[in-house]
Amino acid sequence: MSNNAKYPLQDVDEPNLYRDIFPYTELPRMPFDGKSVPMNRAPKVWITDTTFRDGQQARPPYTAQQIVDIFTLMHKLDGGSGLIQASEFFLYSKRDRQAVDKCRELGFEFPQVTGWIRAVKSDFKLVKDMGLAETGILVSCSDYHIFLKLKKNRKQAMEIYLDIVQAALDAGITPRCHFEDITRADFYGFVVPFAVELMKLREQYGRDVKIRLCDTLGFGVPWSEAALPRSVPKLIHGLIHDAGVPGELMEWHGHNDFHKVVVNPITAWLYGCAGCNGALLGTGERTGNTPVEAMVIEAAQFNGEHTPGVDYAVITEIAEYFTNEIGDALPHNYPLVGRDFNVTRAGIHADGLLKSEEIYNCFDTQKLLGRPASVAITDKSGAAGIKHWIEQHFDLDVAKDDSRLLAIRDRVDTEYEAGRTTAISDDEMLAWYNEAFGG
Repeated sequence: MSNNAKYPLQDVDEPNLYRDIFPYTELPRMPFDGKSVPMNRAPKVWITDTTFRDGQQARPPYTAQQIVDIFTLMHKLDGGSGLIQASEFFLYSKRDRQAVDKCRELGFEFPQVTGWIRAVKSDFKLVKDMGLAETGILVSCSDYHIFLKLKKNRKQAMEIYLDIVQAALDAGITPRCHFEDITRADFYGFVVPFAVELMKLREQYGRDVKIRLCDTLGFGVPWSEAALPRSVPKLIHGLIHDAGVPGELMEWHGHNDFHKVVVNPITAWLYGCAGCNGALLGTGERTGNTPVEAMVIEAAQFNGEHTPGVDYAVITEIAEYFTNEIGDALPHNYPLVGRDFNVTRAGIHADGLLKSEEIYNCFDTQKLLGRPASVAITDKSGAAGIKHWIEQHFDLDVAKDDSRLLAIRDRVDTEYEAGRTTAISDDEMLAWYNEAFGG
């Protein structure tokens, strides 16, 4: 038990629920304490995946073959770079264990296969039996979980957690401690003292003990001047400087309850936390996890260059697999992979695309993602939009005042004057093109 003179465990009798910040009957509050911590960029950043663990908690289970297919696509996306370091798996059902075996048989270096368990010894037996080198261990940190869910006090909870972590180290397994609900936890009363004890075990065993900072309800905010426990910069800074946790042993796991599921892990990178945990296409409980594919793109921007080996076009393949093979319907405007993410409808935008694609396309989506910039034909498209559609679908340079093009524009106008509210489909446009151009 922590006897650290500066940050001893504060074993309180009543839970600290931070009612001044989380009143529950009102929206949570965002206090600022006027203090800041310095930015300290992680020298190397990486991603871990929870598609088959947290990602499955909000959907019907994948089949073992679907897991193998998705895991293979993730490996293809990583391209041997090690950017996507690991993927975690449930171990509870026969199907889960079968999927683990099949994925390990593929022999991929990246992502590595890791497990996930609760902090109970019966679960730990599953990890040992599977022969995994690393497992996540759920170690809930807030008093909401310790007092209200586990019905323990802080001292009892820490003893349970340290016991299972030590059992993992005794078995030669790297423990990854999931600090659940860290953004509502007493940081210096429980989180830091607990992390100090974990670092003592790391030193004693000569084996890494990893920490995942779990923003379970998405309360984290990216501002240094915000107060604990919601400030991502202060959480990272405190674990590094006050608990002695190396940044390369930490990873951020967030949820999108307050639309901060991408900015928070980037902030964690900026303040020294090397890892980001997410799920493909942002799947996960409630509002979902950080999208792995988004962080692959963010890593390139963060580093100032493409990650060598990463095949960015596989992001499109992954979306197509989820849509066509699994039957998931992605929002049309979903970034990077939605049907319309690089589609413009306004005629003035289409005119800009004709003059220079860079004006209204954020990067070369054809080269990097295999998705050309395109236009959808609506009442806002005008002749410029129709010109772009024709030139995208046919090897033809046509003027905006070409009578054949104007005939198509008139048909479009007639549709909307009659009350149409939906975009003109490609099939309709093709039929009208054939009529006007004699295709």
